[in-house]
Amino acid sequence: MLRRAPSLAFMEGRPYGHAVEAALIEAARAKGVTAPEVVAVLEEGDGLGSGFVMRALPGTADPKVILQCDDPGTLLRGIARDLARIHRLRQGDVPGGMPVMDYRAAIADLKQQFMDAGGDRPIIALGLKWLEDHCPEQVEPVLNHGDYRMGNLLVEGSTLTGVLDWELAHFGDRHEDLAFGCMAVWRFARYHRPALGLGSIEDYLAAYEAEAGVTIDPARFRFWTIYRTVWWALGCLKMAAQWRWGADRMLERVVISRRTSEQELDLLLLLEEDAPTAERARQVHEPDLLALPVGEATFGELAVAISEWLGTIKPHLSGHDLFQLAVARNALGMIARQSTFHAEWSSEWAENFLNGSVRLEGGWLSVLRREALDRAAIDCPKYPALAHARKKWTGEE
Repeated sequence: MLRRAPSLAFMEGRPYGHAVEAALIEAARAKGVTAPEVVAVLEEGDGLGSGFVMRALPGTADPKVILQCDDPGTLLRGIARDLARIHRLRQGDVPGGMPVMDYRAAIADLKQQFMDAGGDRPIIALGLKWLEDHCPEQVEPVLNHGDYRMGNLLVEGSTLTGVLDWELAHFGDRHEDLAFGCMAVWRFARYHRPALGLGSIEDYLAAYEAEAGVTIDPARFRFWTIYRTVWWALGCLKMAAQWRWGADRMLERVVISRRTSEQELDLLLLLEEDAPTAERARQVHEPDLLALPVGEATFGELAVAISEWLGTIKPHLSGHDLFQLAVARNALGMIARQSTFHAEWSSEWAENFLNGSVRLEGGWLSVLRREALDRAAIDCPKYPALAHARKKWTGEE
């Protein structure tokens, strides 16, 4: 299996390249981690760009297939076991160049990313302020995989067969890796199974603790859940920039950028736990719907018409073209749905949350809930957390 960057520009700014990543995978495999064998690293003379070749492993990384396995409990324990083994690696076990995470510097970097992306998303600003106020003390760093979640795990039946995608590995707090896999976005259709869509967080952490011989701190786990939710929200925003700059012109990039609204919804569900009881009990007001058109076709109607036509050519496509068709129709759906909503986000709101002058009181929680629901309904109407949030905040099914 060839792992290769879409372009050399795509690798710019990364702390290490594919040669180090390949060596890291081999070091992890030597320590008993279920990782693929690296058989060759691409060199400049190969003319193939940046990447490496791995020996293929059995199984699938498709979450839809994995989450239907016969024994999710056994799989969850196997996943916890491998993560504990990854965390046993120390700096002397891996190649040089692996970064060590400074928590406050990492938050400052997220804040800069936010400002570079316009600084106009109030819920992300609220999350950044929370991170600054609740940053824990540094602990002895362990190797973090950095992207340990459903979609990067290869599974056959109910057995883990491979841990993939190591490009975000770094040394840091073990709670970060544990929390990341339990984010709502990585549960896919199994929203109410918070540990990787397979089971309970309690069972996942118990299996990890048994293998690692440590006790997990709930407060640190929550901090890293919020941190990584902010991190992925900003990661989604950056997808649009990568497309604009030409580093990766794949259609998926611009569509994934709109998944920021998923993370804003999840982030608000996490942060509202700290809001006053009276604020959490407030009713969410009805959305501001725009008037239906009576004259020429709107942009939304044009998008629907194009999407319907694209549906007629679906039987004639296969492979990646079929996938791209689905992505294109998803994008057109966003355009069509956005034409019915009035958005109220502003950089002034975001600035007030970022500097702490406004918090989740005085009706602000209700306002942000409504905006989060509306935006998620535009960008990702089938996102499982949306149904959960709508029921929780409005009482609607």
